[in-house]
Amino acid sequence: MLVGVQPARLILGMMLTTSFLSMWLSNTASTAMMLPIANAILKSLFGEKDTSKDMNRENEENQDLTEEKEIASDALSDLKKEEEYKTNIWKGFLISIPYAASIGGTATLTGTAPNLILLGQLKSYFPECDVVNFGSWFMFAFPLMLIFLILGWLWISILYGGINLRGWRTRKSNIRVDAEARAREVIKEDYQKLGPTKFAEQAIFFFFCMFAIMLFSRDPKFIPGWASLFAPGFISDAVTGITIVIILFFFPSQKPSFRWWFDLKAPNTETPPLLTWRKAQETVPWNIILLLGGGFAMAKGCEESGLSVWIGGRLHPLEGVPPPVAVILITIVIALFTEFASNTATIIIFLPVLAELAIRLKVNPLYLMIPGTIGCSYAFMLPVSTPPNSIAFSSGHLMVKDMARTGLLMNLMGVLLLSLAMNTWAKSIFQLGTFPAWANIHAENATSLLTAVENVTLSALNKI
Repeated sequence: MLVGVQPARLILGMMLTTSFLSMWLSNTASTAMMLPIANAILKSLFGEKDTSKDMNRENEENQDLTEEKEIASDALSDLKKEEEYKTNIWKGFLISIPYAASIGGTATLTGTAPNLILLGQLKSYFPECDVVNFGSWFMFAFPLMLIFLILGWLWISILYGGINLRGWRTRKSNIRVDAEARAREVIKEDYQKLGPTKFAEQAIFFFFCMFAIMLFSRDPKFIPGWASLFAPGFISDAVTGITIVIILFFFPSQKPSFRWWFDLKAPNTETPPLLTWRKAQETVPWNIILLLGGGFAMAKGCEESGLSVWIGGRLHPLEGVPPPVAVILITIVIALFTEFASNTATIIIFLPVLAELAIRLKVNPLYLMIPGTIGCSYAFMLPVSTPPNSIAFSSGHLMVKDMARTGLLMNLMGVLLLSLAMNTWAKSIFQLGTFPAWANIHAENATSLLTAVENVTLSALNKI
């Protein structure tokens, strides 16, 4: 209702909505939720996908019956252009949703699995590191997400005909005017069918806002947060999430009646809560939780065994590269790697290596680990890159070359924007200009561990 029914504006509206949902939900769930809505809007704009083929067939049959063949051929040419325009807009809609989900998931620590893995491995490798929390991450990642989303929308709209740079002043065809008017009526009718906001929806909105406010205000760094009321290390972001969820288990989903307390004859009926344990069992992605736990265990194993130190010591060529160039190279490598592997597996493999590489380069480990983490989400070129891409591709309206052509520039834009963010506002947020004490302690421990491993190896070889 706000953005209008012009295709470019609708694509922007769909991308903004999908990215906002993806900040709080999983990227896959956001895509699966938004694609049916996009299909419904497209059908209201253009009708069913195959109707234009029937129109072409009817036109060809009628062409033999008409005397004015030139007029018929002009009409057929216009119809063919409309068919191409319709197909391009359809592709633009479908491809924008998974891209917006991947971009939006980077804006919050809970938005996607690689962000959570980064937080977990930071606590494992660098227990003294306290600069990464929900608020500081949001201050860094949200502007990056917003800039990338706008540039991505412009690229998709230009590529698929939503924005026509050559003829933006030309008059619309009658077919498009009628389609937009029809779509406007359908959207208005569906909006009116929603009715007033229910009590359960209002309650969820209230708790959602409370959840976000509590996350931001826990430890905002520039002022004391509410966590300062407790002992240091006692409160984390997990406390906020668990607290809100516990409230949902007993808060009523229907508006309670206060007359019940004073009416002795009132029936003692049970009011369903906003969330039940059965629903939680069915919808919580336990497989993702086990996968994250396995990733943390693998990273701890790499650290304790000295494997990550050994791999980091073999990266001699990168030691002579300036840190800003190293950021670009790392992001490119990880973005290409994640096109063929899952984001979770990619970040589990690379984070220990990046941590040790940063220590050898004597730069803040976050300077390499954050671009590596966000680079895992910039997988736009192939259907197998991420589940959102696969869901959009399975609709049958996209081809691999469509995603490759669109995703190539999206990947390039993501790498450059990420490098810009790391070398500008991220430096002040995460204090990237200095080699921190918490990383120096880890470096000393790693050096002593590597020496012990080498001594054990040499003594074993001497015995042989």
